[in-house]
Amino acid sequence: MSATPHNGHSNSFSALLEILDPQRFTRGVKVEREQLETVMVRRLKEDLRELGRGNFPKRVLVPLSVGNAQSPELALARQLADYAKSMKSQRGRNSLVFVNLQKRLLSSVEAFARTLQAHHRAITHAGHAAPSSSMATDEDEYGVDDDVLDEADEVLVENESRSLPDTGKPLVESMLGLAKRVQSSADAKVERLIEWIREHQCAAVAMGGADVKASKAAKKWQSRRVLIFTEYGDTKRYLRRLLSTAIDGTDASDERILELHGGMSDEARDEVQRAFNSVDHPVRILIATDAAREGVNLQGHCADLFHFDVPWNPARIEQRNGRIDRTLQHSPEVRCHYFVYPDRQEDIVLANLMQKVEIIARDLGSISSVLLERLSDAMESGIDEGTSARLQAAEEAGSLKATASEELERRNLDRVRADIEEAGELLNRSRKVMDFDPALLRDAIDVGLELSNAGQLQKKDDAWTVPLLSESWTATLDSLRPSRGRNEPLWEFRKKAPMPVVFEAPKTMNAELVHLHLQHPLVQRVLGRFLSQGYSAHDLSRVTVVRTKHDALARVIAFGRLSLFGPGATRLHDQLVSVAARWTEGKEDELKPFAEDADRKAVELLEQVLTESPSLDAVSPIVQAKIIEAAPRIFGAMWKHIRDEAEALSHKAEEQLKTRGTEESTALRKILETQRAAIINAIEERQQMSLFEDKRDREQFKKDQEYMGDRLVSIQLEVESEPGQIREGYKVALRRLEPVGLVSLWPETRG
Repeated sequence: MSATPHNGHSNSFSALLEILDPQRFTRGVKVEREQLETVMVRRLKEDLRELGRGNFPKRVLVPLSVGNAQSPELALARQLADYAKSMKSQRGRNSLVFVNLQKRLLSSVEAFARTLQAHHRAITHAGHAAPSSSMATDEDEYGVDDDVLDEADEVLVENESRSLPDTGKPLVESMLGLAKRVQSSADAKVERLIEWIREHQCAAVAMGGADVKASKAAKKWQSRRVLIFTEYGDTKRYLRRLLSTAIDGTDASDERILELHGGMSDEARDEVQRAFNSVDHPVRILIATDAAREGVNLQGHCADLFHFDVPWNPARIEQRNGRIDRTLQHSPEVRCHYFVYPDRQEDIVLANLMQKVEIIARDLGSISSVLLERLSDAMESGIDEGTSARLQAAEEAGSLKATASEELERRNLDRVRADIEEAGELLNRSRKVMDFDPALLRDAIDVGLELSNAGQLQKKDDAWTVPLLSESWTATLDSLRPSRGRNEPLWEFRKKAPMPVVFEAPKTMNAELVHLHLQHPLVQRVLGRFLSQGYSAHDLSRVTVVRTKHDALARVIAFGRLSLFGPGATRLHDQLVSVAARWTEGKEDELKPFAEDADRKAVELLEQVLTESPSLDAVSPIVQAKIIEAAPRIFGAMWKHIRDEAEALSHKAEEQLKTRGTEESTALRKILETQRAAIINAIEERQQMSLFEDKRDREQFKKDQEYMGDRLVSIQLEVESEPGQIREGYKVALRRLEPVGLVSLWPETRG
């Protein structure tokens, strides 16, 4: 029996109380869930900024005019339009061929040339039939390697083109000849991009490489970074080649460009993300395909984005912009650039699409799913003289006006302000229930490190550094090191020192700090030591004494842990059980828990005292020894009362679990019955439309009906079994009560 050495960290026990009390955590989560349900309506960032709430940047759309009537890209666009018109009667079932060619030409001649070659092979029947590809052009496919996607486009075009006549062969060969002559050269978009890099990032950058006569200062790079998006791997390689040449000869030119593309491992993606968000890394240009449009944060030190090609899907435009237009963006303004050839009709249409998406995002606060779908449908058949009218019709549809009115109504600033205030109140209530303080977590980590024979965390600026730890911590410390390189050996990676840590999320993106939270591996290991120490034994193994100025009487608080388990040893409930009593030395057998109101408030008093960070040094060694010697008798006398308290709490918890099981069972039954009714209704409605002339439509109708019939059968089985299984899952099969520790509140007046 010994007192836990705190060395000025008595408040760590308070941190442990809140960490080890899952019941308090559960209540906090419930409040947080209610908060989310109340304020789930998405609000426009402009509104929040106008109200002075949130840290959202202002987005500026920047169109850049490029090229002229003699640009080869425009000549190819005119020839492709003429070719599409000449094949108009054939475009119905082969429309994907022309749409694909058009999309790739609007990206780069490099991407266009590859697909046009596949088309040429097909219509001239050169070579063998291309293999089929399951990849095709899935709009949501962004995790696959870009080369695979480009190859899928090539295969699709070649296969679809085989049924087309070769009447347009001369025009195709004319386009192919021009494309091959210019595909490796910098187009007008690249020239304008290099001009922007020279103006904003490095003055020595130039087409073909930095001027050897440029000054050393001109070859230095500014801190500004740029993110460049393209849809195709071919265009990405084209950009990388030309930009690498343009920056050659500048300071650290080999380290200035990185790529983010499909097929990369999670580790490689994380490495690029960390580098681009790191203030110390030399990278200044990130070329990304749409593999980076979701799931990555790139706003750390970048406020400029270029759409080298404009996606035809509005959702992709917003997803790309969202990589830098998000909270924790350090710049008050983000700039989303895109290129426009004023003499190319396709660019006018895409610029119109960009403006529509921006207006929708600004005025509605979100893009309604209906509008998004209709704008996409308007672009589906390619860009021609009727596309602008289709986009206008999609925007003016009656249902969309209703959606706009509804969302604009929700934008009322007074309502936004009221919702923010209500959300703030709910958040404050959550904090009171959770009562979690990052400072207490840091204190608990310090004590845990001391128990591991290591030093405390050391303050460094606004962060802390981790002390030297034994080899057994090596794998855990990997979570604190800078990301491991793709081909970096493990032993080399582990030479990297752990990064500084913080206990509250940084206000801006910061790749040089690690945020320690309850689920972080280091925190889990440190707290695991407390858990194993506190719950492994069947007798008392931890005693703490703290000095208080708030009470003239000595009091003791005993803690136990109540656990309830369901079928299969599933943990259903965890709760700390506390019992407090006044203590008189030598009269442990006469302890009477909860004899006074002050005893019932002792736990609240303990938390107040520990928040004031008292030290064990303030309690004399004589008093410490006295309490340690009496601790077994104190805890033994209070254990019966802990059991009685746990019994009462257990019954209450079981009733709550039973109620929850019934509610979830009822909710599931309602969902299943609603699904059943919807399927029956769909079957009846479809039965009235069962006459189809096309054989494939009839077969599909039959399959749909069979599937829905099978689903009705499975729903009935689920209604009969699953609600009952949920109720059974909340039945308590086993109770367990374990000792946790003993705290003595010692009055200052008694030395």
